[in-house]
Amino acid sequence: MRESRRSPRRLLAFAFPALALAVSGFVAAPAAQAQAPAHTATSQATAQTGRAAQNAKALTDPARQAVHSTGRAGQKVPTKHLCATAAKPGHVSCFAQRRTDIKQQLAAALAAAPSGLSPTNLHSAYNLPSTGGSGLTVAVVDAYNDPNAASDLATYRSTYGLSACTVANGCFKQVSQTGSTTSLPSNDSGWAGEEALDIDMVSAVCPNCNIILVEANSATDSDLGTAENEAVALGAKFVSNSWGGSESSSQTSEDTSYFKHPGVAITVSSGDSAYGAEYPATSQYVTAVGGTALSTSSGTRGWTESVWKTSSSEGTGSGCSAYDSKPSWQTDTGCTKRMEADVSAVADPATGVAVYDTYGGSGWAVYGGTSASAPIIAGVYALAGTPGSSDYPAKYPYSHTGNLYDVTSGNNGSCSTAYFCTAETGYDGPTGWGTPNGTTAFASGSSTGNTVTVTNPGSQSTTTGSSVSLQISAGDSAGATLTYSASGLPTGLSISSSTGLISGTASTAGTYSTTVTATDSTGASGTASFTWTVSTSGGGSCTSSQLLGN
Repeated sequence: MRESRRSPRRLLAFAFPALALAVSGFVAAPAAQAQAPAHTATSQATAQTGRAAQNAKALTDPARQAVHSTGRAGQKVPTKHLCATAAKPGHVSCFAQRRTDIKQQLAAALAAAPSGLSPTNLHSAYNLPSTGGSGLTVAVVDAYNDPNAASDLATYRSTYGLSACTVANGCFKQVSQTGSTTSLPSNDSGWAGEEALDIDMVSAVCPNCNIILVEANSATDSDLGTAENEAVALGAKFVSNSWGGSESSSQTSEDTSYFKHPGVAITVSSGDSAYGAEYPATSQYVTAVGGTALSTSSGTRGWTESVWKTSSSEGTGSGCSAYDSKPSWQTDTGCTKRMEADVSAVADPATGVAVYDTYGGSGWAVYGGTSASAPIIAGVYALAGTPGSSDYPAKYPYSHTGNLYDVTSGNNGSCSTAYFCTAETGYDGPTGWGTPNGTTAFASGSSTGNTVTVTNPGSQSTTTGSSVSLQISAGDSAGATLTYSASGLPTGLSISSSTGLISGTASTAGTYSTTVTATDSTGASGTASFTWTVSTSGGGSCTSSQLLGN
């Protein structure tokens, strides 16, 4: 058990529920059972097609494009933390935050569109497709029970024109940590708000996905870990977690017990306590999700983002793990162990999302925290398709950094290594490689979206015995760090792999065909080729053949 506070992150998962007999005492004959799968498959396919068409229409409806903004990036707004901000050892605390300066209203009393970002807004901001996700399951892992989860989800989706997602149509399932649909944990009003936020965000990003809400018996490490494993056992290929807290040396064993699930995209919130590494976001098997402030802009994209920071103690988490090993696909050089985060999405309550909750809340409200960003990214993974069976999908964005919106402004605190807490071009701790620009960065495959350009220095000439200093200039489209190599250099010269400076003393005359290559951390590379002529120094005007003849 960890002896430090844990903050829960939401875990979202969509899955088809098992077929159940609705009529007590009914027993199907063998022949009927044999015929049922084909009929059921056809019915499900037809239903999915209809739901997908309805969702695509809702997400592209011009009447739904309006943004109901509620604040400015980084603005201090009054919020209620739905769970205690501290937890005793071995327990976690949920991180969802609900705005208290915006009146909550039941759907029946709401005259206008809800405040906060809508599904259409999120799709616009992150360039997401209006189709995709059909037949895939996203799981959300939380603690305790929300008795209104299904009915509140129905209101959220109907308000925004999305198709129904219910137990009856096979889209939604609510289970305990052992998979029971009838013996659920005790109710908890705080965690209920967390669960509402999680399943609403999965619905917003991937409305065609199926959702499984897996509820742990309590907010302990072991119960939430058991629920994590149950989510995967139920077939979810995408699992969202909105809980975590300070690191401890016991986490490496929990990595293996609860989060080592190849072929499953597991997203974890990076925390809401500003700079400082948290677990399980620092697990080498998960995608650590940071938080941004998202606002409309007059630029080409129409949106702009910065690091979410409200105060010195509130904002997105980041940092270098003290215990977890660095995964092979993570190549930043300032942290020898696991660095948090990998990617990010909106989390600032001042630019928060619309959520409907009637158990802990009283209807529509604006929510924030990295509890929002983790299920958003889980939904994006689902839109991108099923992960490779042996992959840890956290590595995918590192191979597609050109397909993310780079967040380059803001910080979440003070630190000795700048990129640990300050946004910059390319990778940084608070936002990772950035936020989704479509789904390519979250899809399996090894291709890269980066472009490396090497400036050709032109033909070079020098004389034997002369010192050389030629700086090669190159750039990466995502701002990734470059390493340099060269072939065909004149004898006596070499290139610095880290700076691209060619130096040395040319020793042998001749004409050399030189090629310089710059490669970034994702494997993308660029080259420049040129001629380098080395002539003999001194000796008057005699040619080499004349000297040989003499």
